[in-house]
Amino acid sequence: MGVLSIILLVLFVIVSLLLVFLIAIQDEKSEGLGGIFGGGSNTAFGSYTSGVVTKATGALAILFLVLALLVAFVNKSPSTDKLLDSVTTEDVKEATEWWTAEPNPSN
Repeated sequence: MGVLSIILLVLFVIVSLLLVFLIAIQDEKSEGLGGIFGGGSNTAFGSYTSGVVTKATGALAILFLVLALLVAFVNKSPSTDKLLDSVTTEDVKEATEWWTAEPNPSN
């Protein structure tokens, strides 16, 4: 799974950079970095640039989340924690007896 891990990680980095770029160029009421490319209007990339950039940002955000989960799933290592193996059912019952004990009616 080494090759798959590297491919997913490269795609994850590319999508992350594209997402940062698209968020940076979004124009909200002529504020932000969107004015660099389109000036005061959105005619540099077309009349529907705002909608296209918003949709592309949403698609990249979903792809970012999916790739993050895939990278985490592929790169997970098996648990070497033996703590749960050393605890028996009796130990758990003994430790929780105070919780299940009947209340004292004299109080």
